[in-house]
Amino acid sequence: MTEMSKTKTLIITYYWPPAGGPGVQRWLKFVKYLPEFGVEPIVYCPENPNYPIRDESLVNEIPEQLTLLKQPIREPYGLASVFSKGKSKKISSGVIPKAKKQSLIEKAMLYIRGNYFIPDARKNWIKPSVEFLLDYIKEHQIETIITTGPPHSLHLIGLQLKARCGVKWLADFRDPWTTIGYHKDLKLTAASKAKHLELEQAVLNSADEIIVTSHHTKNEFQTKTQQPITVITNGYDTHNVRVEGKDKQFTLSHIGSLLSERNPVVLWEVLSELIQENKAFSDVFKLQLIGVVSDDVIDSIHHNGLKNHVDVVGYVSHDKAIQFQMKSQLLLLIEIDSEDTKAIIAGKVFEYLISETPILALGPKDADVERIITSTNTGCYFNYQQKAELKSQLLSYFEAFQNNDLKVNAIGLQPYSRKALTEKLAKLIKHMQS
Repeated sequence: MTEMSKTKTLIITYYWPPAGGPGVQRWLKFVKYLPEFGVEPIVYCPENPNYPIRDESLVNEIPEQLTLLKQPIREPYGLASVFSKGKSKKISSGVIPKAKKQSLIEKAMLYIRGNYFIPDARKNWIKPSVEFLLDYIKEHQIETIITTGPPHSLHLIGLQLKARCGVKWLADFRDPWTTIGYHKDLKLTAASKAKHLELEQAVLNSADEIIVTSHHTKNEFQTKTQQPITVITNGYDTHNVRVEGKDKQFTLSHIGSLLSERNPVVLWEVLSELIQENKAFSDVFKLQLIGVVSDDVIDSIHHNGLKNHVDVVGYVSHDKAIQFQMKSQLLLLIEIDSEDTKAIIAGKVFEYLISETPILALGPKDADVERIITSTNTGCYFNYQQKAELKSQLLSYFEAFQNNDLKVNAIGLQPYSRKALTEKLAKLIKHMQS
């Protein structure tokens, strides 16, 4: 297919390299493969964003021929950091302390964030972006625009562009909007809650196509709109990371953020019991936490007697995270025990799938991620009430480790490859133009 025949598609995103974390990788990978399926991507992102996590290595993955548009953004976190740089950075990255542990500054910041910045702290980018993009769309004959959130303020850019120039618009929801877990921590007034619902409804009913990352989110949105909704999950990509072998210790590694509410006390209790009851386990067990970890989680781990068995590594580059996945004996996947989190499928799940490392997952019953792990034969999933079963499985994994027989035989992974998922997206984009 020639360059002239490719469908031009403008992608409006907040997260773009050098941003770190899973949010940036979804569209970085789509952009990588879209040209192979007859779509020319053009990316619009902030010029001076306040990214709470950065990964400079991801800059190397941006395609050389990509058209990249940038415009300045004004964000409140810079002003907030004058009063408390550490607290501002934590809140902007999603680490929200439990209510009883919040300082007066944190309570005030959360109230202001929730009620004065609707739908989110990037709202000031809407107006200048619309004015800039209206001219660009007209001049370059853009046929389709895509907005991806959170931050959901970017969908309001799409809403206005759709109304003012009539382009085809696809809204991509990497997470839900009004039912996402942290909403209840933002101290929203009744009026603010109503405003969020109003904006969500406007977006869902105006977009030509809606993409979500899980079936639970699709089911939720189908109660709110008649517009077509397609599930396109996150996925895995090929990489050149190599490791010399597995850890000599029995390492259980969690890659990614462990926020205050993502604190599986039942797991810490099980590990504590195994350490006390099984000297061989105690001698070689290590819990590795790679990523942002809240003080509440660390306190809980220490309270259960695991202080000498935990290594808090902190945030690492994407390639380094893959190395940890491949070297670990077990990979830990944790989600909050809540109805709201059944729709959450962390981006790291798909990299876990191809790491050739068994997954130990803990979350709400009947979550979307449970279906993925079970269908691909890549690990075991437990809900928070299955303490005995969780302990038994950990002991079984340890015995396999002792016998040098801890492995995974994955099946059915191909549909989750980034290239296969991009092909599905490209077909959707072209369908919008037909």
